Amino acid sequence: MILTSEVWRNLGVIVGQVVVVLIVTGLLRWAIQSLLKVLAGRTSRVDVAQRLATARRVAHTFLRLIGVVLVLLILGWNGFLLWRGINLFVYYQAQLAQLGPDFWMRLGWGVVYSAAVVAVALVLIRLISRLLAVLEVRAKTYDQIRANDESIQAFFAVLHRIQRNGLWLTACGLIAGFLGLPPVVSALIYTALRIYLIVSLGLLVVSAVAVVVTTLDTLSQKYYRSDNWLRSYDQLKGLIPLLRRSLEYIVYAFVATLVLLQVDSVAQFADWGPRLVQIIGIFFLSRVAIEVANLLVDRALGQPAADAPPEEDQRRQTLGPLLKSLLRYLVLFAALVLVLQTLSVDPTPILAGAGLLTIIVGLGAQPIINDVVSGFFILFENLFLVGDYIETGDARGFVEAIDIRTTRIRDPDGQQHILRNGQMGKVVNFSKSYTYAVVNVGVAYDSDLEQVYRVLHEMGVAFAADHPDVLTPTEVTGLDDFGATDLIVRTATRVKPGRHRQISRDLRTHIKIAFDQNGIERSAQRASIVAAQAARAAIATQPVSPPLAAQAASAPSASQPVSTPTVTQADSLRRP
Repeated sequence: MILTSEVWRNLGVIVGQVVVVLIVTGLLRWAIQSLLKVLAGRTSRVDVAQRLATARRVAHTFLRLIGVVLVLLILGWNGFLLWRGINLFVYYQAQLAQLGPDFWMRLGWGVVYSAAVVAVALVLIRLISRLLAVLEVRAKTYDQIRANDESIQAFFAVLHRIQRNGLWLTACGLIAGFLGLPPVVSALIYTALRIYLIVSLGLLVVSAVAVVVTTLDTLSQKYYRSDNWLRSYDQLKGLIPLLRRSLEYIVYAFVATLVLLQVDSVAQFADWGPRLVQIIGIFFLSRVAIEVANLLVDRALGQPAADAPPEEDQRRQTLGPLLKSLLRYLVLFAALVLVLQTLSVDPTPILAGAGLLTIIVGLGAQPIINDVVSGFFILFENLFLVGDYIETGDARGFVEAIDIRTTRIRDPDGQQHILRNGQMGKVVNFSKSYTYAVVNVGVAYDSDLEQVYRVLHEMGVAFAADHPDVLTPTEVTGLDDFGATDLIVRTATRVKPGRHRQISRDLRTHIKIAFDQNGIERSAQRASIVAAQAARAAIATQPVSPPLAAQAASAPSASQPVSTPTVTQADSLRRP
């Protein structure tokens, strides 16, 4: 394809514009770098020289970026004109004819003003950076608080970036006006500047929130005492992370609202910003109300006195979680209504529908209602409390929690039983006032019962003196039953509620030790084993003939069970 003269002229126009832009930006870059290089060579301070070197790099990058942007604009604009079939040479010749004789003078002054703007921006960036560095040092040394140093450093880092980028964007807007670019270019630059400042200031406020919240938290912990107005801070400090996040989300909502207002095409969505802020505030205040309600419940129930009965502390542990749960649901319900009103939704039809749905569900959920009512009767009639040792049905153990609908019991094997309150029948409470640790002791038929009673009594007195959970010494109630190989003696020890199982274990250990010390056999089978062992020891000390040795070898060993004559029903009938 042969290129016509018109095409060559159009290409020449485009290349000429690109070359002019590159030459102008190159000259500006060279002039600014030369000026900063001279200033760096004349200073003796190392920090100033380093900052000037940084400014040279920034100016170099900035001017190169401007050159690339201008080149892309030239190519795009000329491509658009060619697409519309316009001769570039004729078009720009007509445009130059309309410029007037003072255009080049205004362009020259515009270049001079642009250079001055760049120089002023560099100086301002340097001065503001030094001021911010001083303020950062003073903020870190305030009140000798070191916990918020990272937050302060992040805050000033954002501030450094905002002032640097904001000044450069402002300079770009001024330069666009000085160079006589179309007004839409300056408008776009200033719109971008406003959006950047809004977003950056929002991030700055987020950093400031982090600094302020961390500082207040540190100061509160520093001056916290149990006798001043900060005495409840230890219980409410769990809200500090939530406060910080809520304030950050509020700032983000405001930033998004202001950004949307800068763009006319999406400005109608900015009305949702205040609503979102209100919803965040409602959520945070509801959490605060829940924590305050929990604090008030704890203070209302109070701490039991040192001489108070254990039932008082158990009642507090039982009613406290229940009241907190009810108040939490009430606060969340009120928060839901407020959120619906914020969203311009009338909550009345929703609540009415919910009430009707509750009635319909209630007709089919009578077991649940029965469980709830039974739970209230358990609490109001004081049948059992958290920490009581109870037995109901197949479940036996300590009560861990009493909810509105269920009761949780932990058995001695560690398994948790979850019982519906409405299905609990007979309840045996071992934690009311006292309980008995009952231990049945087996002794041989030929034992002296008077000696057995005396040993058990002496052991019970000593055991009660050593165990604070024992209320009275062990009582021997007498012979309870005739076993197959031993006599069953029943003992009962009054102990504190819920301690009967452990006391029974300890009692068996002490009974065994006391019987061993007094030579009391616990069964006839044990006595026969001891006799067999004594016979073997006597045989072993005498000379053994071969027949006797065979008999000794066939004798039962201590590890083998000793066979006893079996009394059949016929033998018992033939006895006199």
